[in-house]
Amino acid sequence: MNTVTIVGVVVVAVFSITSHEAAHAFVADRLGDPTARRQGRITLNPLPHIDPFFTVLLPLFLILSGSGFIFGGAKPVAVNVALLRKPRRDWALVGAAGPAMNVILALVLTMLLMMATKLGLAELDSSLVEVLVIGIFLNALLAVFNLVPIPPLDGSRIVQYYLSGEALAFYRRLEQFGLLIILALIMFVPPFQALLATTIFAFVELLTAPFGVWSEVEHVLRRVLFA
Repeated sequence: MNTVTIVGVVVVAVFSITSHEAAHAFVADRLGDPTARRQGRITLNPLPHIDPFFTVLLPLFLILSGSGFIFGGAKPVAVNVALLRKPRRDWALVGAAGPAMNVILALVLTMLLMMATKLGLAELDSSLVEVLVIGIFLNALLAVFNLVPIPPLDGSRIVQYYLSGEALAFYRRLEQFGLLIILALIMFVPPFQALLATTIFAFVELLTAPFGVWSEVEHVLRRVLFA
């Protein structure tokens, strides 16, 4: 990737992660909990969303360790579940808001890619197409990864809606070990890595094929990711 592409990808990545967290904050506020709004988290400004560990140290550690899968994130949005109008349902909705935002962004980028390629506005090997394709991939990755049902990922908030009693209590206790479980799966369990990668690529195809640009997306991803 050239410098223009790298800068474009960084901008799209920051916007995608920031939008993910802002969506959590917005939905929580609409459902009765103003905590995130009071902390200034309903914003696309990336600065309030930066977390020293998740945004900086964790990705750097995975890169330096030679991990085959790099991930990170923004500062988790604080939610006071007790303030939500219907705590069990609304906690699941707040959890789903982040991945839903990434799906929306992926679809918007897909439509822009369709216009750029089908109308002849950009060549397949141009920086614009590369940024759009990688942006689609990044948003698909954020959506799929965050829906993994391991606390504290967003998918666990949705799963909790369907649990009760001892099962719910046990599931919530997993959260204190959640980050360690996630890191172990990513770094030491190749089948998990393969399943996650396969799911992400399948989701990208699902999003882009109806717009007739899957072949272009696949071509660019193979060139950029596997060169």
